[in-house]
Amino acid sequence: MTTAHRNKTLTCLLAAVFGGIGLHRFYLYGRKDVFGWLHAASLPVSALAVLLLSNTHALFAGILLILSVLCGFLEALVIGLSPDDKWDAQHNPESGQQSESHWVLALILVLTLGVGATAVIALLARSFDLLFTGGAYG
Repeated sequence: MTTAHRNKTLTCLLAAVFGGIGLHRFYLYGRKDVFGWLHAASLPVSALAVLLLSNTHALFAGILLILSVLCGFLEALVIGLSPDDKWDAQHNPESGQQSESHWVLALILVLTLGVGATAVIALLARSFDLLFTGGAYG
């Protein structure tokens, strides 16, 4: 009996683009994945926090969603940089197919690293601005 082959490049793309809501986790592990549901719950919880905590800056009220998105970037890098044989042993043991990474995966990884690093630097800069100067620069 063969199972569906889980594509490493597609999983990496899902983690990079939709990692904040856990779409890559549901693709890999199905609807019973607890971490996928934690990613998905970060969106409504952050929206509720922004609405209820109106006197708090949105950056701090929505920190759960921000952290979930950053974790999605990190997961995309881990998924994309894992060797193909290790990926197949973990996610495709009975699919009967071999994964073969191409230049598209490298492009996704470079873009993910660039966007993720920029997001971390921007988050640190803005949070330090808000904490130490009271938001003097915006």
